[in-house]
Amino acid sequence: MTRVVIAGASGWVGKALVGAIQAASDLTLAGAVSRGAAGKDAGEAAGFAPAGVPVTASLAEALAVPSDVVVDYTKPNVVKAHTLEALAAGRHVVIGTSGLTAADYDEIDAAARAAGRGVIAAGNFSITASLLKRFATIAARHVPDVEIIDYASAKKPDTPSGTGRELGEILSKIRLEPTSKPVGELGGIRETRGGAVNAGGIAIQVHSVRMPSFVLSAEAIFGLPDERLTIRHDAGSSAAPYVGGTLLAVRRVAGLVGLVRGIDHLID
Repeated sequence: MTRVVIAGASGWVGKALVGAIQAASDLTLAGAVSRGAAGKDAGEAAGFAPAGVPVTASLAEALAVPSDVVVDYTKPNVVKAHTLEALAAGRHVVIGTSGLTAADYDEIDAAARAAGRGVIAAGNFSITASLLKRFATIAARHVPDVEIIDYASAKKPDTPSGTGRELGEILSKIRLEPTSKPVGELGGIRETRGGAVNAGGIAIQVHSVRMPSFVLSAEAIFGLPDERLTIRHDAGSSAAPYVGGTLLAVRRVAGLVGLVRGIDHLID
């Protein structure tokens, strides 16, 4: 039985995870963290049956109880500290919060290896978002020109989204030399060409759209003379797409040491 702590248990995905863990035969809820719901029963706070687990205001309080995996769906400004704290306490970690940089992930990977623990982080835990990443990596090996557009609600605090950043980083490592004119050689307003995401290869231009009606979408656009390929993921209004992928990561993370980005390699 894997004992799970959810940080961000009163959030959109966190609430759904509480219910899913209660329903799972191989998982048990060991802790829940939410300052706004502190002191309440975790199940009742999420809209489900009582779980017999109190919500705590801090991760440190939750880690005082034995557990195996910490799942973080909090905010970009606290997720890194939570992850390092959980690793130092001997827990494996699943990161569903976006907003971390490549340098942050390098630090987390080093901490996880030092602790002998696993971390799985994904900008998007949905199955179709993971397939977008997989299919785009195939296309990038054959089509040199590619750009990414990520869409999210008007209130999303980070840009690009974790999905867009993660996709840009992986494609930058494998893409071919583009034919488009380099941004540095352009006139006019260069910012309209988007932001460059690069993880050690050739930069990918990522464009972020933020407005009402979007939940989360991402598309990779590939272009050749007289033809174009678009691979796109669109999320609906519920948290259901993220629950299955997150639980897959919870079940697999104990078999890892160090950081793994994305769940596309776990799907099979």
